[in-house]
Amino acid sequence: MTTIGTFDVNGTQYDIIDLPKVAGSLLDRMPYIHRILLENVLRTGGDDAERAKSAIIAWLDDGRSEVEIPFLPNRVLMHDTTCGPALVDIAGMRSALAEVGGDPALLNPVVPVDVSTDHSVAVDAFGSSASLERNMVREYERNAERYGFMKWATNTLSGFRVHPPGTGIMHTLNLERLATVATDQQKDGRRWAVPDTLIGTDSHTPMINGIGVLAWGVGGLEAESVFFGMPVTLRVPDVVGVRLTGGLREGVLATDLALVVTHLLRQIDLQDKFVEFYGPGVSTLTAGDRAVVANMTPEFGGNSGYFPIDGHTVQYLRATGRSDDHVDFVERYARRVGIWFDPSCEPRYTSTLEIDLATIEPSLAGPRRPQDRIAVSETAQAIAGMKKASTSVDGQPNNGAVAIAAITSCTNTSDPRLLVAAGLLARKARAYGLCPPHWVKTSLAPGSPTAGRYLERAGLLEDLEAVGFGIVGYGCTTCIGNSGPLTEPVATAMAERGILPVAVLSGNRNFPGRVHPQLEAGFLASPPMVVAFALAGTVELDILSDPIGHSQEGMPVTLSMLWPKASEIDEALARAANVGDFAPAYEKAEASRAWRELDAPTTTIFPWDETSTYIRRPPFASFGKGTLLGNYQAHPILVVGDDITTDHISPAGAVSAKSDAGAYLIERGENPTDLNVFASRRGNWEAMVRGLFTNKTVRNLIGTDIPPGSTVHAPSGGIMSLWEAAQRYSQEDRSVIIVAGERYGMGSSRDWAAKGVALLGVRAVLALSFERIHRWNLIGMGILPLRLPDGFGPDELALGLGDVIEIAADPAHIDPRCEIGVVVKRKDGQQTNLVATAAIETNAEVEILRAGGILPLILNEVVRKASTE
Repeated sequence: MTTIGTFDVNGTQYDIIDLPKVAGSLLDRMPYIHRILLENVLRTGGDDAERAKSAIIAWLDDGRSEVEIPFLPNRVLMHDTTCGPALVDIAGMRSALAEVGGDPALLNPVVPVDVSTDHSVAVDAFGSSASLERNMVREYERNAERYGFMKWATNTLSGFRVHPPGTGIMHTLNLERLATVATDQQKDGRRWAVPDTLIGTDSHTPMINGIGVLAWGVGGLEAESVFFGMPVTLRVPDVVGVRLTGGLREGVLATDLALVVTHLLRQIDLQDKFVEFYGPGVSTLTAGDRAVVANMTPEFGGNSGYFPIDGHTVQYLRATGRSDDHVDFVERYARRVGIWFDPSCEPRYTSTLEIDLATIEPSLAGPRRPQDRIAVSETAQAIAGMKKASTSVDGQPNNGAVAIAAITSCTNTSDPRLLVAAGLLARKARAYGLCPPHWVKTSLAPGSPTAGRYLERAGLLEDLEAVGFGIVGYGCTTCIGNSGPLTEPVATAMAERGILPVAVLSGNRNFPGRVHPQLEAGFLASPPMVVAFALAGTVELDILSDPIGHSQEGMPVTLSMLWPKASEIDEALARAANVGDFAPAYEKAEASRAWRELDAPTTTIFPWDETSTYIRRPPFASFGKGTLLGNYQAHPILVVGDDITTDHISPAGAVSAKSDAGAYLIERGENPTDLNVFASRRGNWEAMVRGLFTNKTVRNLIGTDIPPGSTVHAPSGGIMSLWEAAQRYSQEDRSVIIVAGERYGMGSSRDWAAKGVALLGVRAVLALSFERIHRWNLIGMGILPLRLPDGFGPDELALGLGDVIEIAADPAHIDPRCEIGVVVKRKDGQQTNLVATAAIETNAEVEILRAGGILPLILNEVVRKASTE
């Protein structure tokens, strides 16, 4: 059957993969995700194309498949704190390659790579119109060396583009500027029309699914393999269909829908599954609404939250300044190849879930996890069990005080409707004379510089500034933990009276310590709801009915008096919208003089500086020492419970001067009052390894009263840091492992959560379940992830000091999802036998483990190709 067809638009002819001819009547039964994957494998799969095509079509029989297919995305998207470690790896591998006589320039990306610089800006200054400029100055002061390293990459790597600080959050940048939805591509002398596809080194990459671009998040290690031409290998994915009906009611916002979707989907096992939205309700949602929902994909545990291309996609492309010719190209291509959304279509899915949009109510999530949805009136009850006895003081922060109120994150600031709603609420509050109490740290950090323009045009920026929500930066800020110091009243009340303060933010994660290392409670909310809680200054109220403040005349002001109507939002949006904002806003940010004047090397091999506290050559970016698989006995260096996130494993927030990492940096001349954040130190493995598992909520269950970041060295019985214990075990030639509960590694995509564990010498992680990206990152570092059988979690195993675990993982007998024998040998001579399952999904992952990790595999592949050319 012929797979290649032609497509004519605006006088130009393109080759296409003709999906209607390939799949015939079966095309309407296929999930839209599978249609895009089918196009990809037929165009890029080479010898695997026919086998992969047959597998994708055969999937329709029962909605499942064990067949592996390759996927080659058009491009890669990164941010500065995942790009940094990847670049350190590349620089290290270039050095390693040169040392064996190879050409280091062979290590060069073969697909376009875009990098945003968004994860470092911190909220040092807030509450004034000068905050943005002051925070930008501090960002360059702190990160000049790291940014110079990124500029080295632009000087020496082709197809590698860095968008400097101030250009916004990567996912908003992708939505507003980088994504094409469909594009043209030259290959072997032919001009192709193809879907826009990508992978990104951030778990929220699926936000772009909101406008019909198939993409998902991976760790930096997996992205590096794609850099150098290796496909992403996956089983023909299970796709869960979420059927939407009805429409959102007055007063209900996209954030509310996203939190309900997250709550419902977290109750389903979505590991390595994709999610696709379909049904008539999809057509009632704007592209902005969809992007908010898709952004929460890692929070509900899937690979994607895909919304197919339709009229709302086209409308969004026009509104954000894409050319009329391109918009026409996108629509005609999507219709021609059968990836244009039909709301009446009922594809075949692995399983389905139905949501009536009319039933969605205003929602929050918290106080510890994004899937824990609550009604907005239930905040006081939600934190009741977390509070400690504390004396209340009138006029000062008490239990439930809002310490941080942040309109932050790509999740909600990429949708103008939500920011405009916040501005309208601020306007009404300002008219009543309301402002937040003095202890609330307020901030507004939009996803792109266009936000400032449309808020100002609508006359709402001044209103937001009047109630404390001036723009502090165009980056992740509070959402990623760069919230800066707490206000003095909150810090004092915590130290002297032990109050439980909370954060309220429009972000996507509220894990304890995520927003700020001292905050254990946080609520996710829509931007206008963030403003409302900031004005109230506490969550110890029913925000729907209790007064959140009093007017200058003493009149109680309730939320119903402030909440904007849909018609008011529409009117303000009409005043704010200007298609001419987008290109000039980005061009101005990208013309940054500070960025232009940064010094950077131009050499092929990076000139390592042994005195640097930011960029150090990593020990793992080499040809390696061989596989970590095998038959061995190991000591549990760490035993933890459920929901250990990558934030718990490898923090992103501020480095404390009192920590081991802080002491290491201070010894090397760093300022103890400003040690920057861990996210900025990811190019220095010695700093990062000292921060592992130091989140104050982490409990090492191998013993009692073990401080976070520490363990008991079994042979000596001494309590010491994980890093010190790891060195001792290594010197004694003893293996170590980690044991964990459910959802181990949930949260951010950061590969440092796996790199750090690898530096501890960990050979395997045994957990009841793993989050997808972290599972792959472990494999990428050569570490075997093993799923424990039900009933054999950390609590039931009750491991104690001196217990060892015997693992039978012979490299020759490792296959995807194979059984692995595990024996727990107790110190008292008893033993427990169990059978674990290798959390390996593909044969490509098996090869990575046998090679000892993805970096040795890349280096060996480069050498092999060079020797055959």
